[in-house]
Amino acid sequence: MSITAPDAVSHRTDRRPAAAALREVTVSYGATDALRDCSLEIHHGETVALLGPSGSGKSTALKALAGFEAPSRGAVLLGGRDVTGLSPAQRGIGIVVQSYALFPHMNVRKNVGFGLRARRVPPARTRERVDEALRMVGMFDYADRLPRELSGGQQQRVAIARALAIRPRVLLLDEPLSALDAALRQSMLHELQQLRRRLPDLAMVYVTHDQGEALALADRIALMRDSRLESLGRTEEMFERPSTEFAATFLGGADILPARTLTAAGAGETVRAAYGGHEISVLTREDLPRDHGISLAVRPWSWQLADDAVPAPNPVFAAEVDGVQWKGSSYRVQATAESTGQTLHVEMPARGRAPAVGGTLSVTVAPRDVMVLPAERSDGA
Repeated sequence: MSITAPDAVSHRTDRRPAAAALREVTVSYGATDALRDCSLEIHHGETVALLGPSGSGKSTALKALAGFEAPSRGAVLLGGRDVTGLSPAQRGIGIVVQSYALFPHMNVRKNVGFGLRARRVPPARTRERVDEALRMVGMFDYADRLPRELSGGQQQRVAIARALAIRPRVLLLDEPLSALDAALRQSMLHELQQLRRRLPDLAMVYVTHDQGEALALADRIALMRDSRLESLGRTEEMFERPSTEFAATFLGGADILPARTLTAAGAGETVRAAYGGHEISVLTREDLPRDHGISLAVRPWSWQLADDAVPAPNPVFAAEVDGVQWKGSSYRVQATAESTGQTLHVEMPARGRAPAVGGTLSVTVAPRDVMVLPAERSDGA
């Protein structure tokens, strides 16, 4: 499956082989598969985020691309060439890891030039490339400092410069921002966005469990689950039109309501569905028959506080408040629906007082804000 990046139309007409590809790759440790039958292409100039929870297989997929893990089955290709049997050094890939992995006894310049010296690049050319890479990440003025004299964000910039100095066609980043505080993460996200513009032909694979990082950087998202590639698509489509319950919950934290259609409807029409004794109207993007099991996904910010003075477009759910998290500009409320016993997550503006734990919240949702997904449970309405 390969979906063109939303802001890079050139991928459609680029006839070069993919910059990097996994072809039905499985990585096993004894009887345990850390990655199963994974097929993925990364095009030139494209950023693909491998997104998923811990243990989902995303880092294993990256290590297979890098050459740190040998596939039990399948093949790894770079620029159309099978490199499955080659070592990491022979693949010419730039790699950045979360621990920085800088040599503590070497200054910044020597750290960045390490890969070039290992490749026996002449000293004059090495200095030229090191200076170029340091300027690219804004660290040229720190070239003579040791790693211990740098902040975490500066050390990560040095690690990125080292990866870029060898002029790779593919850059792999394994949770590179996870060790940084929130402010530094935002700063580094901006730096990586700038880097994409400076190097328009560079293919990037970005491993993360943070949906915010994936949404900010990626042209496409490869969502990993249980050692498999769960779904793959353009970033906007993955977020706005998830294809599975897992995608809807991992990307956006949706509540999943098991339901069954009461009417038939065509794509773009309103369908009525039964959920827990309630009748809910939703817009569907595909044809649906009557008496068909579906899942309704509602994201926290889609729930609306019900106003008794205004007719609600859908049933009003009374829910007991179990917990409240203040997020600065909003409250994230966890509540239990009284009629169904289901946990709901409601995000509401932080105006006035926070809802009281143990109190009651009345919420509804507009038909256009409910996503219809294939049912994945047998305990439907």
